[in-house]
Amino acid sequence: MVSASDRSSVMRRLAVGVLALTLALAGCDDDVIFVGGVPAAPQDVAASYYGGVVTVTWALASDWNGEPFRVYSRRITDSDYFFIAEVTNCAGGFCEYDDINIVSGETYEYYVAAVDPDSGLETASDFSVTVLVPAAVAPPAPNGVLVVALDNANFIQWGDGARQATDFSFYRVYQQGADNEEFLLGETDSEGFLDLLAANGDSYAYFVTAVDSDGHESAASAVAWGTPRPDFHGEWVWDHFARPADSGFRFQSSDDANPIVMGNSSLRHFRLEVDSFGFWLVPGPDAAVYPVGFATTALKCQVGADDNCSDVSTAPTSGYVGQDMQLESQTSYVLRVLGDDGEVHYAVIRVGMLGYDQNDDGIMIFDWAYQLQAGNPDLISGR
Repeated sequence: MVSASDRSSVMRRLAVGVLALTLALAGCDDDVIFVGGVPAAPQDVAASYYGGVVTVTWALASDWNGEPFRVYSRRITDSDYFFIAEVTNCAGGFCEYDDINIVSGETYEYYVAAVDPDSGLETASDFSVTVLVPAAVAPPAPNGVLVVALDNANFIQWGDGARQATDFSFYRVYQQGADNEEFLLGETDSEGFLDLLAANGDSYAYFVTAVDSDGHESAASAVAWGTPRPDFHGEWVWDHFARPADSGFRFQSSDDANPIVMGNSSLRHFRLEVDSFGFWLVPGPDAAVYPVGFATTALKCQVGADDNCSDVSTAPTSGYVGQDMQLESQTSYVLRVLGDDGEVHYAVIRVGMLGYDQNDDGIMIFDWAYQLQAGNPDLISGR
């Protein structure tokens, strides 16, 4: 069998021989006109496998004159090469062809030839290249996918089961559309991804895949949902009996609306009252409070929070009462209220401090979150 280098030499000699014959014929017959010549050979041919595709690349010779290229391939068990593609578009001095007609477990050999479009003469690359197509064994699908709903963002996190594959490389994070369309959001080598395109009040579905070092992608993980909602920190209200104009509070959907209302306003979701027995949350006409407070360390456990962090991720869907609730610091309270749309919404406040200002007026400093989606009890994590 002719080797790659010998094959190139033979093809070049063949091209020169045909050229000489053509010139001789031209000298014998005034009607025979030689057009074209010997094209410059492709340079630095290389090939690599990734994700079910063999990519063949080569560089243009310094004297390349715009000729197209032909790509040839064979399995090493085959006796002959096969013409598989003609490439006419190159950019920046380089050319590329992707071969998808490959079979795992096979080794393929490639070479490239430049072809003169007028004479049809080909000049092959100086050598051929060999690529082994590995078995397409993808990592296991990522496990334990969870969405943490934030303010105008969703944080997707998952377990590290797929990382245990010896050839694990990275993850791909997808958003699933209403008609099951799939949108690639990004890639990461950690078990977490922040979607900053998610908007408050809209629900988003996500799934994750794992990819190995050869580009083989796993099956999709389970789908997880998240619905961002506004949250605010360092809000405060005063005791209704001391400063009634600043004692009422109404949950709002944006920074633009002031949540502080008159303590006797019919729009209030609650107001603060202070007496000799303590600090009290007093629900408004269209609000009810869950009768049990939850000891928490944060309004929401942020991305990367320590294992001791605790929050209220989902609101109870029943058991709410309209009675006053005595407040404690470092405690979260869940409310069910009617929003501006006339629908039921869930909200949570976390009391940071209960005390008095320099005028000895009672004050509560707190953080809060409000679910914009009617009827959705998710306050922190996805549904």
